[in-house]
Amino acid sequence: MPVKAPDFTTLLQGARRTAAHLELRDNYRTTGEAPGVQLIRETAARGVVLRRARITDEPGADAATLAASCAAGELVRWLPRTRASGIALPGRDFWLIDTRLVLFHWYADDGAWAGHHFTGDPGAVRLCSAAFEAVWARALPHAPDRAGGTSLGPARSTWEHLHP
Repeated sequence: MPVKAPDFTTLLQGARRTAAHLELRDNYRTTGEAPGVQLIRETAARGVVLRRARITDEPGADAATLAASCAAGELVRWLPRTRASGIALPGRDFWLIDTRLVLFHWYADDGAWAGHHFTGDPGAVRLCSAAFEAVWARALPHAPDRAGGTSLGPARSTWEHLHP
């Protein structure tokens, strides 16, 4: 059942334990550091575990935004699209908050954000929770670079081994 959607800031500020973000696209229209990075930093500082998993054909797509998110306290993993077969996935990107609320996003063909749908429906929550955990279990961690920051994605040799 749809519930009144808070703005994204209010939603993440209301997270108590976990916030999981599943991304299904290769590219998103971004301009440098995402405006939500400070919010991610504040949320992680409150002890909320933030995880993002991206299913993609292109390792390292949108790397600048993901590097900033990692530095702010978000855990990031990548899954080659070829390894996602057999996982029941919702048709949209989503945020899952405390395994009780889902915010689905949709995007235009050029990667620009185009809208969202918010729900607390138990079926949608179960689907998203199961999908995220299955992706997370198969995905590769965002690799550190030589300077101790984050690279452009998972270790290239590992990615190429899993995604020929």
